[in-house]
Amino acid sequence: MPTANAPFVPPGSGWPYDPAGPGTPVAHGTGDVIDLAAEAPDLDELCARQSVCRACDRLVEWREKVAVQRRRAFADEEYWGRPIAGWGDPEPRILIVGLAPAAHGGNRTGRIFTGDRSGDWLFASLYRVGLAAQPTSVHAGDGQRLIGARMAAAVRCAPPDNKPAPIERTTCLPWLAREVALVAPGVRCVVCLGGFAWQAAWPALKQAGYGVPRPRPKFGHGAEVELVPPPSVARRDPVLMLGCYHPSQQNTFTGRVTEDMLDAVFTRARDHR
Repeated sequence: MPTANAPFVPPGSGWPYDPAGPGTPVAHGTGDVIDLAAEAPDLDELCARQSVCRACDRLVEWREKVAVQRRRAFADEEYWGRPIAGWGDPEPRILIVGLAPAAHGGNRTGRIFTGDRSGDWLFASLYRVGLAAQPTSVHAGDGQRLIGARMAAAVRCAPPDNKPAPIERTTCLPWLAREVALVAPGVRCVVCLGGFAWQAAWPALKQAGYGVPRPRPKFGHGAEVELVPPPSVARRDPVLMLGCYHPSQQNTFTGRVTEDMLDAVFTRARDHR
């Protein structure tokens, strides 16, 4: 499993690259996350530092346990078993924020929403509206790419029962806030997948310099909020924040989320200028 100075890369796993190297600094606590996120000079270095974080003992233990025990269907695969860095267009117009990697999805494949049922729905929708190059996302080396969009998770490690603890969300916040700040110059729309991501996005946006309304607007599918861009961004026209029900199996099986509902949100995001 990963160590502080030698990030684990499964042999023969097909990863296109490992963002970290032997010299990548590793966060071992909340203070380290704050410092290492703030000091990351660019998106590549930020992703490298995210990918070796060991700040939350419970999450480290769980993600690495899952990577060893594995699900029967994936018994012959090597799992990533590390935090999942943001990925996609480095200068996106749309930033998509999710909850956390799935234990046998992103924790296995090394890319959020890749290799799980939620991702099947999400990427199919993104492809239909022209924001993804392929309708599926199976593993990190499958050729998938996002078009004018980027994905990031509120919590970068797979949590037990898909439920991060509040302290884990708080500890991970500086990674998200720094990523939001680095991509802010081009972002015109932020899409939050689910109520957890909606709540996690507000402090990240505020830390990144966005003007956010008070009180915080309630989450709902199709909810729209206008945000004031950070002072560092030249343009002053509002950035649109959209709420979208998470494409979880529970939501898709019950019809709470449909293909048309997802397509409508991402079409709105794509067309916002």
